[in-house]
Amino acid sequence: MKIKPFAGVRPPKELAAQVASRPYDVLNSVEAKQEAGEKSLLHIIKPEIDFDPIADEHSQPVYDKAVENFKLWQERGWLVQDDAEMYYVYAQTMDGRTQYGLVAAANVDDYMTGKIKKHELTRKDKEEDRMIHVRIQNANIEPVFFAYPDVDEMNKIVENIVKNQEPEYDFVAEDGFGHTFWAIRDAAVNARITEIFEQIPALYVADGHHRTAAAALVGAEKRAANPNHTGNEEYNFFLAVIFPESQLKIIDYNRVVKDLNGLTPDEFLGKLSESFDVVEMGTEIYKPNALHNFGMYLDGRWYSLTAKQGTYDDNDPIGVLDVTVLSNLVFDKILNLGDLRTSKRIDFVGGIRGLGELQKRVDSGEMVAAFALYPVTMRQIIDIADTGNIMPPKTTWFEPKLRSGLVIHKLS
Repeated sequence: MKIKPFAGVRPPKELAAQVASRPYDVLNSVEAKQEAGEKSLLHIIKPEIDFDPIADEHSQPVYDKAVENFKLWQERGWLVQDDAEMYYVYAQTMDGRTQYGLVAAANVDDYMTGKIKKHELTRKDKEEDRMIHVRIQNANIEPVFFAYPDVDEMNKIVENIVKNQEPEYDFVAEDGFGHTFWAIRDAAVNARITEIFEQIPALYVADGHHRTAAAALVGAEKRAANPNHTGNEEYNFFLAVIFPESQLKIIDYNRVVKDLNGLTPDEFLGKLSESFDVVEMGTEIYKPNALHNFGMYLDGRWYSLTAKQGTYDDNDPIGVLDVTVLSNLVFDKILNLGDLRTSKRIDFVGGIRGLGELQKRVDSGEMVAAFALYPVTMRQIIDIADTGNIMPPKTTWFEPKLRSGLVIHKLS
């Protein structure tokens, strides 16, 4: 893999916690307006919040405001460019667990040739929306989230930096997640990191498929427009945080449905028993304990559903996934929901909200049943990406999300 250090644009130490924000796609515009302090990056990545009333995020005045704010943050010294190219280490802490990522500039060619592997489909409209932001700013304002197979030497380099170097930033955000950030200024260490990654066969998009595609496509556009292109220009690279596979934890991504396709709860349970061992668990929340075991909340009761042997294929990287098992045996076979990407009869609930959220949505009458899934593993994602397959929709939920605004990558 080809990665490189870069001269990041980032906040002074004392302003990091004020500038850094949650990603653009985690908050809606109203939430962003409520959360954004004076110096928050949200004014740059969601500039519609600076209008009263909140403006259409796809309108030209909003795009102009994004450019204006990015320039203003630099003029005011809230964002300052480093004077040398370097890698950075970014640590995130949640629930007592810390993961350490390398902040680097990833290569456009590696994405275009498939060496940076994806596991989700992207939508052209979403790609184009993100491409506009990269074009107008001539920068990657927000990072993408990659994984790579563990390399012992790389883990030791990061461990040495963390143990022996004062962090640039170290704060706990309002959501309770810790963010710590180091700059690697040793040129020899930076050079060695580049060499290590040259031996790594692939990187894997964990989170941020649309941002990854947009960043790479804008780089390709700039290349096509430059008659003197050499391949070394900054636009050939884009901002990524790359984590060792072993450190990443994926949490569950659950489902709620609005109807039982005309069945009564008893009839539905009878249909389920054809493909699952169904055990009533009572009123206490039931959390799945293994692959192919599901929790279901229906009619005020929790159930354990365990898929019967022969109803799934553990030798198929897609067939082994519990989202596939549930879709095949319940959503297709019994409920006839159709395309889950477009069906109005289903919704998806990130595990960060807890299983109590599933019960709440059913008890409110909004939904009729909820399904809790055992989370996928990073190894399953890698197997799918390596075989050229695509995950079913709403399969992975990575937490914590990368904080935006800790460092920005300019394309020139």
